[in-house]
Formats: sequence, C-alpha cells, structure tokens
Amino acid sequence: MFAETLFMHDFRTILKPTAGSPRMAISDRIFTIGSCFSDAIGLRLSAHKLATCANPAGISYNPYSIHGLLNLAIARESPSEQNYTSGEVVFHYDFHSSLSAISRDKLRISLRQIIGQCAEAIRDSNWLVITYGTAWTYQRKDTGQVVSNCHKQPSALFIKKLISAEDIETSFRQLKAGLLSANPNLKIILTVSPVRHIKDTLEGNSVSKAILRVACENICREHANVFYFPAYEIMMDDLRDYRFYKSDMIHPNDVAEEYIWEKFTTTWFDDALQAFIKSWRGILQALEHRPFHPETDAHRAFLKATLQRVDAWREYTNVEDERNRILKQLIDL
Repeated sequence: MFAETLFMHDFRTILKPTAGSPRMAISDRIFTIGSCFSDAIGLRLSAHKLATCANPAGISYNPYSIHGLLNLAIARESPSEQNYTSGEVVFHYDFHSSLSAISRDKLRISLRQIIGQCAEAIRDSNWLVITYGTAWTYQRKDTGQVVSNCHKQPSALFIKKLISAEDIETSFRQLKAGLLSANPNLKIILTVSPVRHIKDTLEGNSVSKAILRVACENICREHANVFYFPAYEIMMDDLRDYRFYKSDMIHPNDVAEEYIWEKFTTTWFDDALQAFIKSWRGILQALEHRPFHPETDAHRAFLKATLQRVDAWREYTNVEDERNRILKQLIDL
C-alpha cells in the first residue's frame, strides 16, 4: 500500500503558474530590462521572431538603477556627467561594464543612443519585463548616488546598503507615473532573478531576494497592469537541484533556462502565439539541419518544404532573413 501511494507522486514540487490575463500576441512588442533573466528571456523572444528590445543598456541588478535608467529614457535625459570614471578606458556608473569607450565623448555618444533606444522601446512596446537581481546597493560616498556598477573601483569609494521593500515600492510608484505618461497602454511583468548573489553571502542573498519578492507582491497588488512571473520560485522550488546549474553553481544552465522559458510561454503567450512558437521551433531545427549530401533532390525538396513553412508565417512576423537564407541555399545547389 505504501509503495502504491509513493509511486503516484512526482517526487518534486511542480510549479504551475496561472495563465496571465491579458496575454501576449504575435504582433506585440516587448522591452526587457534588468538582471540576467532579462537577457535570457529577451534573447529567446528575439530568436522566436517577437519584436523585442532586449536589455539594451546591459545587465543592471538593483531596482534603483533599473528605475533610474527607465526614468532617463522617459525624460530623454543624458546620464549624469558626475558618473563617468577616469582612466584609459572610460565607464559610467549607471551602466554595465560592457559599455565603455576610450574617451568620455565617445561613451557619451553611445549612452545617448542607448537612452534613445530605450525611450523608443517604452513608447512602442506593449510589454515591459523588469527583472530585479538584488536589493543590495552601492552608494558613492562623494555624491550619495547609487551606482549600477562599481567597475572594480576601490571599495572605499562606496557604502554598501540594503534597500527596503518600501523604498522599492516608492521608487516604482514614481516610475509607473512616468511610464504611463509615455505609454498609457504599457503592461509590466516583474520577475526576481533566480541567480544567487553569493558575494553578498548566502544569508545576505536570502534577505535580498525576500525584500525583492515582497516588493513585487505589493507593487502588483497596488498597480493595474503590473504582473509577476515566478522565475525565482521555479528555479528554487520546482527545479531545486544542482544539475540545473552551470558549473559555477550560481547561474541556471541551458536546461533550466529552457524549462523556465516554457513556463513563461504557457503563462503569457496567447493560443495563436503558442502555436507559432511550436511551429517556429521546428523551423529553427530545420534551418540548423546539415545534410551529408546537399546536392540531392531529397535535400532540395526539404529546403522547399521548409520555405513553405516559413512563408506560412510571413504575414504575421518578419521572416525575411530566414527566407533569404533558404533561397540562397537553393540557388547554390
């Protein structure tokens, strides 16, 4: 009797998010910003032909910095001149270290372009996906400003501070007013990054994630058209196994990212978009096919059949790159 009961269970806690309402359509435009999950989800959205602006300012971890960047974009303001670093390579404290230049002028031009790109994304998008990574912040001692990235500057220049859920909620409240003025129809999905910030210690990371989760809960209760997707809970409570992590034992691996992506699609994509995603996955596999004998009639027929599958979605999304790729292969045969 015990064995029969035992084998009726799944041996794990499977998280099944409730389907979102409203849901994304194939014609929607999406803007992702924030921590690593925004990169991961943004790249997958783009790969599946959704019009996506994926984290153009680079990874940002704390809510203050994420909100600050969005506020700059809403106002189309230039970044603070006080936040440029000095040295042979120039960085800006409000942006990720991947954004740098050999002079302040060159970096200034690049950052203005990014802010313009973010402004257009806010104006044109149907959905904004924000991922918070940590509630720990670093504040410059000389100016009092919270930085997005310390750029390996001496730790003596900063004060490490844990912000509260109330601080995040107040900051979001101000941001939401600006977002609605720029795009009254914008819908927002909040997520908490499943990546552990072990440099804050595991205890500090737990406190940080708890603050972010409480803030997201309160924000979603307070604001219309703001929703939560449980990427953090899926990783921590559903997968809950080191086999789903990369070798650093911190970041989700490809299997985990694919699992979270599937949960995201079933939660937030409408039926037509889910049908497209399923079809497009098969098309992507066909495009990656490498035949042993490309000159055969069988391969030519395979390419023509793949082209027909791509053309079936031509009126719904931009598939010109894929069409041209197949046509070139047919011409080269």
